[in-house]
Amino acid sequence: MAEAWPAAERAAVGEIAGLRAENARLRAELAAWQQRAEGQRAEIGGLQQRWEELERQAGLHSANSGKPPSSDGPRKPPAEPRTRSQRGRSGKRSGGQPGHRGATLQQTTRPDHIESHLPPPRWEVTEHRAQACRCGSCGQLTRAAFPAGVNAPVQYGPRLAATAVYLQNAHFLPEERLAEILRDLHGVRVCAATLAGMTRQAAERWRECSERVRDPIAGADSVKHLDETGFRIAGRTQWLHVTGTPRLTFYRPSARWGSLLEGLRGCLVHDHWKPYFTIAGVRHALCNAHHLRELPALADMDGEAWAGRMQRLLRRAGQAARIARERGIPLPPSLVQRIERHYDSLVARALAEHAARAPLRPPCPGRRGRKKRRPGHNPALRLRDRKEAVLRFVHDPCVPFTNNLAERDLRMMKLRMKISGGFRSRQGAQDCATLRSVLSTARKQGRNRIETLRQGPAAPLAGLQS
Repeated sequence: MAEAWPAAERAAVGEIAGLRAENARLRAELAAWQQRAEGQRAEIGGLQQRWEELERQAGLHSANSGKPPSSDGPRKPPAEPRTRSQRGRSGKRSGGQPGHRGATLQQTTRPDHIESHLPPPRWEVTEHRAQACRCGSCGQLTRAAFPAGVNAPVQYGPRLAATAVYLQNAHFLPEERLAEILRDLHGVRVCAATLAGMTRQAAERWRECSERVRDPIAGADSVKHLDETGFRIAGRTQWLHVTGTPRLTFYRPSARWGSLLEGLRGCLVHDHWKPYFTIAGVRHALCNAHHLRELPALADMDGEAWAGRMQRLLRRAGQAARIARERGIPLPPSLVQRIERHYDSLVARALAEHAARAPLRPPCPGRRGRKKRRPGHNPALRLRDRKEAVLRFVHDPCVPFTNNLAERDLRMMKLRMKISGGFRSRQGAQDCATLRSVLSTARKQGRNRIETLRQGPAAPLAGLQS
């Protein structure tokens, strides 16, 4: 028995050592599984965050974001119709209100004027003859000069050229279709190359005058609207900038992303594009239509109650400012103070809610850079940091609530991009910008645009004021 004990002890010690090794192996395997589980939890959290982002993007449309209505497609969102007004309900029924006295036009048996209407005439042909006279005393021959614009033995007149340029650059008819329209309506056969030449010549005639529009817009110490959009020029993405007032419009293509018009003064109404805030010596006013489109998504999809209340506050403040502007009076100081206090409380509540939430997981663990914020955090910071620009309209009656003037000026140029896809050369883009500056300015001033193009650059721009 004495000899067997050491052998059993040795066997027990060996077994213990084996169990310890097995325990260490299992511990290492468990640590590996725990590390893998931690990675999977992080991956699941990232996928869940990504899924929430994609679900939010799928729920965005033109009624609750800055997306254009054309991106909604044939299926309109049932809960948020595209045509929903941001003005809110007035409480009145549509149509005539109680007490409204209707009126119907009545024919009269004794008119003051009688006008006879004839069928529209066809295009007329004018022959210019330059007479030559020889002096009977000295024998010198003197020839008369042809009128300005008569440069060829046979050419189209200024009215047809103005009509073609107007249809091409105001309504963006393609050259082939425009040639068909002129042939069907007026019986003239104009080729596409001739139409392109008409646009080129018109842009050259108007270039100096369109540049003269820039100075009163930029230099006037008044309210002006700015906007920008991407433009395809010569196969590259470039930029089109528009600067406008209620009476003037100036378009400018640029190859640089942050290129801005020089010499700007006054108050600039725009969206929150950062390069605009680098302009020194001006006052800024942000477009609140962007906020009214952005806030509903935060309230409905992200459950941020402050966003819905901020939307109602801005909408009601805009209505109050519009009524005061129509009456020609400023907003009462007490009302302005109430608006600002409510505004500050909502922004503070929004920032407090986001500060209390857990930070988002980084999309790539270990990647350096600024931490990602939730969709409602950046708008809240913008409303806090740009409060003066957001509420500029309640302090200055001349400042509008939105930047719709510049957006309307830019909308037709986006239509041109959808029709043609872009410009083949920078010269073509510059010609279009020149003619659109003239046509938009003439429209704002109530001028006939075809007559403006026909008369030439001298008369239309005389005495323009911003």
